[in-house]
Amino acid sequence: MTSFLTPVRAWHRPLVVCAALMLGLVLVSGVGTVVDGRTLLDESVWVKPLKFGFAFGLYAVTLAWLLTKLTRGRRLGRWLGTVFAVAATVEVGAITAQAARGTFSHFNADQTDPVTLALVPLLTFGVMVIVIAQLVLAIVVLIQRTGGAALNRAIRSGLALATFGMIVPVFWMVTEIHSRTVTDANGHSVQMYQGHGIGDPDGHGMPLTNWSVTGGDFRVPHFFALHGIQVLLLITVVLAALAAEHVWLRDEKVRARLVGSVVLGYTGLVAVVTWQAWRGQSLIHPDTATLLAVVAVLLLTVGTTARVIVTAKRATAERATAQPAENPEPYHPAR
Repeated sequence: MTSFLTPVRAWHRPLVVCAALMLGLVLVSGVGTVVDGRTLLDESVWVKPLKFGFAFGLYAVTLAWLLTKLTRGRRLGRWLGTVFAVAATVEVGAITAQAARGTFSHFNADQTDPVTLALVPLLTFGVMVIVIAQLVLAIVVLIQRTGGAALNRAIRSGLALATFGMIVPVFWMVTEIHSRTVTDANGHSVQMYQGHGIGDPDGHGMPLTNWSVTGGDFRVPHFFALHGIQVLLLITVVLAALAAEHVWLRDEKVRARLVGSVVLGYTGLVAVVTWQAWRGQSLIHPDTATLLAVVAVLLLTVGTTARVIVTAKRATAERATAQPAENPEPYHPAR
């Protein structure tokens, strides 16, 4: 557990500030969804800032902690962290500004609105800066060991998943072109060059997430992949805590193998939901092929996890049995 315990004052300050700003935005947006009745495509204008504030805040605080674990490339890592914090703040700031104005941020092709014309380039290039910073950060982490075997595997795999999750939006921005005209919260017609849905550009989605229920949606794999690192770190923490009660978990290699099993299953899940979205299928309306893929991932994950647990318990039992023979009690002749 000590490998996780880094004083907050040592965390990357710009990313901590970014996370604090995002938390404030979540609170403000939460109030906005209640008191402001304006909507964009049937959801509150404040839902998008709320979601982006939560996602970037959670990821920023994770990176702020992660950068304290760097042993090589520390200066480059901290510089990239600052770039990420600034780019994320600008990106979400532009999203919030457009939401407050009652109009669309991403995919907005309105050539008559000067504010939109000024903000859209920030949104477009901001995504690219964030993705590039993430890619280089992932490489910096890959060239070093950031902790024990379990923590190291969780961080590396989590960053790889997060990088994929950030690339997915870039992919759909350049491949899914669906030009159309929609109405914003002010009743103005706005030209859009794209949407989130695959097969149904505007989504017609679930509450809060707004993931499409009538077609595929690349926001699903984007979300799962982006937040995989938090899931893996949480699993690593739980395993370290359980090691105090279970002898077979005290071997670092065993915990690393269990984290590896979770990585296998989570990566499989991300692959399935990406494939599902690509085929224009809603997350909550899977067909037989999708269900079979999920079952296959589940069985593989359970099988590898069970094998690690059984092997570890057997090795622990064998060591316990061999211990008395290796260290026999001293012989005391009868007096």
